[in-house]
Amino acid sequence: MELRVLRYFIEVAREQNITAAAERLFITQSTLSKQLMELEKELGKQLLVRGKRKTTLTEDGMFLYRRAQEIVDLADKTEGAFKATDEVITGDIYIGCGETQGMRTVIEAMKKLRDRHPDVRFHLYSGNDEDVSERLDNGLVDFGLFVGNTDLEKYDYVKLPDSDVWGFVMRKDCPLAEKPAVKPADLADIPILCSRQALHSNELSGWLGYDFSKLNILSTHNLVYNAALMVKAGMGCALAIDNLINTEGTELTFRPLEPAMRADLFFAWKKYQVFSKAAEKFLKLLQNIA
Repeated sequence: MELRVLRYFIEVAREQNITAAAERLFITQSTLSKQLMELEKELGKQLLVRGKRKTTLTEDGMFLYRRAQEIVDLADKTEGAFKATDEVITGDIYIGCGETQGMRTVIEAMKKLRDRHPDVRFHLYSGNDEDVSERLDNGLVDFGLFVGNTDLEKYDYVKLPDSDVWGFVMRKDCPLAEKPAVKPADLADIPILCSRQALHSNELSGWLGYDFSKLNILSTHNLVYNAALMVKAGMGCALAIDNLINTEGTELTFRPLEPAMRADLFFAWKKYQVFSKAAEKFLKLLQNIA
């Protein structure tokens, strides 16, 4: 597979139309169609369903689309690292991060680096710890921000000064909203919306006193925004970190756990990793702040 052809394939997947993709790529439709057919022949799989007005992906096509994005991102990241010079710090820094107010410290370091080197660009990928770890292990990000109880044995890391407070987001008319905090005994009959990461966390099971998954888990999610919409609809209470959902002026409110449980924050990178000059300077700034 050629990198150029993978870029063609990604553009067709995004546009869902070969003619429109060809125009964006500044090549002819016939050239693009030929390249895509040769790609399908090379892989021995049908990747596209070619309709009169719309081109969609097959199952194999969706798999390739995800992998092609990773391959192209990694190639661009590698090329950018080689373009940096000693005189001018430039290039791209890739960060995988969970949802947390602790990003304020990271953003402070980002701002300082940009003030000194305005040609540096940042690319943030949000996800849970599993998503961040996978990207970090595959070299798709330079750094990963992890929240709470995470196995960091294979990484070097710096512990950030912030920590997050765990609790539940609920409607103001929920019976739990009458309490100042949520205790383990309060959760017996409550439908719970839970992040997949928290569901498998021994830390939370330790707080509860038994396996957290034995509660009435209504749904799981990796990012909390859609869970907040479900809470608004009256479907249950969402286990979340404080301040991720803006409850001010809404029908929602937040109640912390009791006993209180805080999640430490760790900014990590692969051991023995060789950084670009931009990433190296960014890490030094962050370490000075933390």
